[in-house]
Amino acid sequence: MRHRLPHTPVGRYPSLWLRLLILTTALLGLNYIVWRWVASVNWPAWWIAVPLIIAETYSVIDSLLFGLTMWRLLRRDPPPPPPDGATVDVFITTYNEPIEMVMETATAAVAITYPHQTWILDDGNRADLAAAAAERGIGYVTRSASWADKPRHAKAGNLNNALFETQGEFILVLDADQVPEPQILDHTLGYFRDPHMALVQTPQYFHNVPFSDPLGSQAPLFYGPIQQGKDGWNAAYFCGSNAVLRREALMQVGIRGYVHAVEEGVRRTLYAARKILKSARSQVPEDQPQVRAALESVQDAVRAARGQVRDKRPLADITYDFQRAVDAAARTVVEADITAMRADLDVIAALQEDPQRTSSTVIFDDEALESLTTREWSPLGAIESISAMVRAVDVGRDDEAQPMLPMATISVTEDMATCMRLHAQGWKSAYHHEILARGLAPDDVRTMLTQRLRWAQGTVQVMLRENPLVQKGLSIGQRLMYWATMWSYLAGFAALAYIAAPAIYLIFGIMPVQAYSWDFFGRLIPFLVLNQLMFIIISRGTPTWRGQQYSLALFPVWIRACVTAFMNVFFDRPLGFAVTPKTRQEAGAIPWHLVRWQLVAIALLAVASVIGIVQLYFGAISVLGVGVNLFWVLFDVVILSVVFQAVRYRGHETEET
Repeated sequence: MRHRLPHTPVGRYPSLWLRLLILTTALLGLNYIVWRWVASVNWPAWWIAVPLIIAETYSVIDSLLFGLTMWRLLRRDPPPPPPDGATVDVFITTYNEPIEMVMETATAAVAITYPHQTWILDDGNRADLAAAAAERGIGYVTRSASWADKPRHAKAGNLNNALFETQGEFILVLDADQVPEPQILDHTLGYFRDPHMALVQTPQYFHNVPFSDPLGSQAPLFYGPIQQGKDGWNAAYFCGSNAVLRREALMQVGIRGYVHAVEEGVRRTLYAARKILKSARSQVPEDQPQVRAALESVQDAVRAARGQVRDKRPLADITYDFQRAVDAAARTVVEADITAMRADLDVIAALQEDPQRTSSTVIFDDEALESLTTREWSPLGAIESISAMVRAVDVGRDDEAQPMLPMATISVTEDMATCMRLHAQGWKSAYHHEILARGLAPDDVRTMLTQRLRWAQGTVQVMLRENPLVQKGLSIGQRLMYWATMWSYLAGFAALAYIAAPAIYLIFGIMPVQAYSWDFFGRLIPFLVLNQLMFIIISRGTPTWRGQQYSLALFPVWIRACVTAFMNVFFDRPLGFAVTPKTRQEAGAIPWHLVRWQLVAIALLAVASVIGIVQLYFGAISVLGVGVNLFWVLFDVVILSVVFQAVRYRGHETEET
């Protein structure tokens, strides 16, 4: 299904002045980074100069992507009333969360004013939760028997199972801790008057977070300007909870995924067939023209079938025509083999009539024996193997619990990949900027790190498996909006260069740039100032500093996520899936070991600062060089210092005021 209609939502886009600021910042960033590559890299110290300029290039691209997102920042007008007669299922996903928490969310869901059916999707299959749901008349769904001994796909599998157990036209997805407001459907269903609207996402807001937000949970920049900017490009995406989805759109994604899986099975079979035929044909002697012709006919059929798959011909027609060609070739080879067998029998009969043999034994000479035992029977075997492979293409997807999987299962987070597939099929999405559910953020650093690692791993998995830059069906804007989110998780590698560069200068006096000149500062400082000004204006007073801190301070998490996701995608290394705990995990001693790499970085910068000051005293390095690098050391330490608050945090109620 392709709805290539203009995306014209009702609302307000950025002013001309803001767009002028975005454009100026982009030009200054490009001017700086081009000059750095052309005229400022200290090539004799390439081992630190190159990593640093790559990190700077990464940051400039990140700024350009942010500016592009803000270029179409959309503040939507209120939607119209809900469509008449819409049916809604409310899904509350749970695995091992406390039953009291799940029932609080379910009770609030039942109180939603728009008519609906509430369902608890219990992936833990708990009898006491089932009893609590039955007592209050709330629907309860657990995995069907078809999931036994099959991949479970975590939350995506839970939702996929429930989609085939329910029938509402629209689905509100809530995590177990996200307590909805009664008006959540009244304020979101109106968007679906547009028949091409597939998703409406609302913010995720956490009521147990103090104003200081030591774990950086609220993400006001993302659930605000960033999602509004993506919305302007029709690329606001599903965030796993607090979202309403159209069932028809999800089912079409499932159907498309099913067809794609069967196509892949056919492609793999045809690829294997080509290799088998190549091997078999090389072993057929020239004196068997019938067999060679039969194999060539199958090769022609393979080529034709591959072309038909590329041309999107119906798979049933492709496999039927191909099977007929293979069967015809098999008959030709059988006829040739029967002729050869008759010749072999004549040889055997002649040997049996040899006058030199005794009456009690049959003696075959070496030449005759070699002729019989080394005969190449592979042409028929090859064709029969190919025939069996084609018949065995798994149209039933026996490796999965159900043939259709509407929610994407290529990642440990199902949300982004599913939404990207919706957009690729031409569906629309909307971001509704109103808090309509309140949840629980992590209460300790361990839980926060588990959550961020899973988000990053899932995003990088999608980037590696279904890179949006090459996905068919997405507009250029949508490709870049998805890529911007994926790109942000590469920040961990840039952080290493930003930490190492000032330390190396202060300890060894090695500069990554040719000189700290006016040319350098005249290009860098205006870009940094306007870039920060753009953040301030766009955020409109929303605190974004905590988010900026964690984008650097969690560099070990981002690096680990990239490495583990890469190993999972390309080497099938287990990635694991950890449900974010909803109750406090830390007690007792402060878990400094969880932020050991950040502490190592802070210690390195502190030691480097002392060494740099000592070297300055003895005149070994310049005042300007020390001043510049001490400034960056101070900036890095201020950023990384957020981990001290994080590891000491024990929940909102115990925070000192």
